[in-house]
Amino acid sequence: MPIKVIFIIVFISILISLGSALFNLVKYKDQEDSKKTVKALTFRIGLSILLFIALYISYATGLIEPTGIGKKMHMVKPGQQQNTNQKNKEATSQN
Repeated sequence: MPIKVIFIIVFISILISLGSALFNLVKYKDQEDSKKTVKALTFRIGLSILLFIALYISYATGLIEPTGIGKKMHMVKPGQQQNTNQKNKEATSQN
């Protein structure tokens, strides 16, 4: 659970950085170089990459697990696996 809170905080930081970049882009639209916009977008990209890597490592190590509809769709029921194996054996034995 604490890992999920950290991910949510990082995601909110990404959104804040994106909002900051938008504000600076609108505010400094007449100037040729808006360093604040570039810094905010660079920070956002770095946070996004960090978040993606952290999510991948957390999933690979088992700290987080998929839940919801995706997990239910990919679950294989024991009976389904056996039926598929039996059908494959019957198909090969008929050939």
